[in-house]
Amino acid sequence: MILGGKFQGEKGDTIKDHFKEISSELMELMGKPNVSNIFPAVARFDIQGIERRSKEINQSLNELLESVIQVATEEEKNEEKLGFLQLLLHLEGKNNEDNASSLTMNQVKGLLADIVIGGTDTTTTMVEWTMTELIQYPKILEKTKDELTNVVGLNNAVEESHLPNLRYLNAVTKDTFRLHPALPLLVPRYSAESRDLGGYNIPKGSKVFLNMWSIHRDPHVWGNPLEFKPERFLNDVPGKFDYYGNDFRFMPFGSGRRKCPRLPLAEKMLYLIFASLLHSFEWKLPQETELDMSGKFGIVMKKMKPLFLIPTPRLTNLELYIK
Repeated sequence: MILGGKFQGEKGDTIKDHFKEISSELMELMGKPNVSNIFPAVARFDIQGIERRSKEINQSLNELLESVIQVATEEEKNEEKLGFLQLLLHLEGKNNEDNASSLTMNQVKGLLADIVIGGTDTTTTMVEWTMTELIQYPKILEKTKDELTNVVGLNNAVEESHLPNLRYLNAVTKDTFRLHPALPLLVPRYSAESRDLGGYNIPKGSKVFLNMWSIHRDPHVWGNPLEFKPERFLNDVPGKFDYYGNDFRFMPFGSGRRKCPRLPLAEKMLYLIFASLLHSFEWKLPQETELDMSGKFGIVMKKMKPLFLIPTPRLTNLELYIK
């Protein structure tokens, strides 16, 4: 979506693989405890090599972005149908002091990097956790598939128009986000001024983390908080527990001006991925495989051990798999 579908074949696969590798390692480095942050006096020694490796990764990312931008620049522009990258380059092409909507090339690269890095690891992580929870609870999995069968039909593929009618799948996704928020501490905030908050003094320049993992599992807020129970979201008051951070008890995407900027896209895209996977295939664990629910510490909380499942076709019309 970001690159406009222009990178196909072997070259496109290489670019996508590089993006995934760079995104994954950058996320790991960003979430890794750094001695230099705790003891600034020794920061210049870069004891763990985090700063050095971050610079190397950023250089690789910059080279990759430049190659992608070069290809996009050489293509003919259709003013009526600009993809995301083409739109950014269109704004960069209008760059001048009198144009408030113009962008510099560094800003174009920064926006691309933010979206690729922020959207890659988080999306794949949530797909994996959702499938893990469903495999752990077969009755919930069957109930989800029954809804898909009733709404979509076994002779049809899932379309975006089906999503508003998949209420139980919506609840399954929300309870996965509650138990396994992609960013358990969200994105760090910085205090621009010294403030008193809830009886605590927050000095100017402090880095503030919101522990959504803990809030989402708080027994004072949620009944049976460690249980995967999608039904808790089925009878919501409209807007009460949406993804926009209107209720501070449930904020997997953050809240206010610092919430995820791609939230509307992420919500639709994740629902479509989950619905397509669950409607198109039956899923089961390989024989003699135990389900591991442990997570791995980082700015994005991934599974400690990757999930491996075996799919078999579920739809009656096999031609749908060719499309």
